[in-house]
Amino acid sequence: MQKYYAEIIGTFAMVFCGCGAMTVNEITNGSISHVGVAITWGLIVMVMIYAFGETSGAHFNPAVTVGFAFAKKFSWKEVPKYIFAQCIGAFLASTLLLFLFPASESFGHTYPAIEFEPYKAFVLEMLLTYFLMVVIINVSTGSKEIGTMAAIAVGAVILLEAMFAGPMTKASMNPARSLAPAIVSGNLQHLWLYLTAPFLGAIFAVLSCKLIKGKDCCTNNC
Repeated sequence: MQKYYAEIIGTFAMVFCGCGAMTVNEITNGSISHVGVAITWGLIVMVMIYAFGETSGAHFNPAVTVGFAFAKKFSWKEVPKYIFAQCIGAFLASTLLLFLFPASESFGHTYPAIEFEPYKAFVLEMLLTYFLMVVIINVSTGSKEIGTMAAIAVGAVILLEAMFAGPMTKASMNPARSLAPAIVSGNLQHLWLYLTAPFLGAIFAVLSCKLIKGKDCCTNNC
């Protein structure tokens, strides 16, 4: 059970700190700033990989879990259990944010910018997850994100993508991270794109890895 507990705690920390930064930024009229929010997301993911990479692989993301399974680096039987654990962690974090900051209207929920059509947001979220999974699958050992290289690389790509794409789609790249705040805040209008685009992006990343590396992409040394 340790790996499931690790996924719960890691996802909880990620959503609590990342969405928490967005929530505090909202209710304080921008005291953290967009740059601060992006840095928070990158740093919390990096430190959680350090903390739990050797225990659970530090997926913290249903799309990453499915991507590893699609690459034959992770058992499909474990996928539902991991996703369930990740959703538990995300919902615990969002519920705690609701308790701490009831003045918030979003709790870090994801939505496209007003001037950005949903289908464009879908494509952007798919590409963001594609880039994230490409990095993860090339710095991981099997289904585990372990070591300095993995933590820094994954944290950096999340910071980078949150920095430039955050204003347009909130740069979710993570169905669990989008699902919990949406339900807690009642903002469900564009949830569909955040529950589908990341999975497609992760699968396309694995396919491109196989195209470049061939069978080596499906080994523990990819």
